[in-house]
Amino acid sequence: MLTVELHAHSEGSYDGRDQVEMLLEQAAAVGLDAIAVTDHDVFAESERAVALAPEFDLIGIPGMEVTSAAGHVLALGIDRKIPAELPFSETIEAIHEAGGIAVVPHPFQKSRSGVAPNISREALSTADAIEVYNSRLLTGRANRKAESFAEDQQLPQTAGSDAHIAELVGQAVTAVDAQTESAQGIIDAIREGKTTVEGRRTPWHISFRQAAGGAKRRVKNRLASFF
Repeated sequence: MLTVELHAHSEGSYDGRDQVEMLLEQAAAVGLDAIAVTDHDVFAESERAVALAPEFDLIGIPGMEVTSAAGHVLALGIDRKIPAELPFSETIEAIHEAGGIAVVPHPFQKSRSGVAPNISREALSTADAIEVYNSRLLTGRANRKAESFAEDQQLPQTAGSDAHIAELVGQAVTAVDAQTESAQGIIDAIREGKTTVEGRRTPWHISFRQAAGGAKRRVKNRLASFF
């Protein structure tokens, strides 16, 4: 079994703080086998993380967190950047065309751009996997709803720290029964549902601070785009 961080953000995200080297260092320090850097609508830092991962004795998985018209979708194992703001179905299709799998993170958290409030259950079930444990939780209700949905639809389950600072990498991990110790082996195993999840809650005060900092940076970036 390989332990994998499937949801982490670097400074490439508008709401991330740290360089990919710091994320990789933390992943290695806590004993993970692999990590996907999944910045918001940015792919370059994930590609760099994949290239650097062997220096930290890690498997790097290329990925990003795509903003579809319905909400966020993790694109894992892709070979190119996925465009933002496509309809949910077209986002899934684009991810598949790029050789990846589509994992829906925090689907029932509307305040964090979860897709479930905006699409049908049938559409949601077209994802390749559901993130059933996101460590940035308050009550845990949304995670329980995600797990219930995944079980009902017999969809593979994943976990993710949703780390926006390096020290939170590894808060929630997916154990993957991969046939080969490679990014493709991990992607194939997730697609086949050969996963188990484990995680710990991100402390509330850190989640709130991350959210506030991300909102400020988003506003700053939007204002800068006008000038």
